[in-house]
Amino acid sequence: MRITKRTNIAVRLLMYCAAHQDRLVTKSEIAEVCNISENHLAQVINQLSQLGYLSTQRGRNGGMMLARPADQIRIGSVFRHVEGDLPLAECFADADNTCPLTDACRLRLALQDAAEVFYASLDEITLDALVCDNEHLLQILQPVACARVA
Repeated sequence: MRITKRTNIAVRLLMYCAAHQDRLVTKSEIAEVCNISENHLAQVINQLSQLGYLSTQRGRNGGMMLARPADQIRIGSVFRHVEGDLPLAECFADADNTCPLTDACRLRLALQDAAEVFYASLDEITLDALVCDNEHLLQILQPVACARVA
């Protein structure tokens, strides 16, 4: 199974926020540390705030933070919400399905079952479990220090 770029960005963004729960984080620092374009990041920030995962604050001292505790954010839910109704294969798409085997295909049922197991396994994982006591990850997620201008 392959996840979309948007879901990948969403999880990196949430992990960054979980690693810095004590303060508001900025889009630019996340973009730099997590190697994400600010344009893509802005779209995902908007979606995650609408879904209730992020709380955002505009303005000079603005930024974002988790809208709820990291131990209450299930990765399976994040995947489902961000991935939305993207079809797993052509035969799952109502409008664009041109496969003549759809009505008799057992692979479609197997793929559907596999997707349910995939999401169920991610439901067991919280955002907190990805970040808590993960010292290597926390080192990677440290903001890059700004160079001083003399």
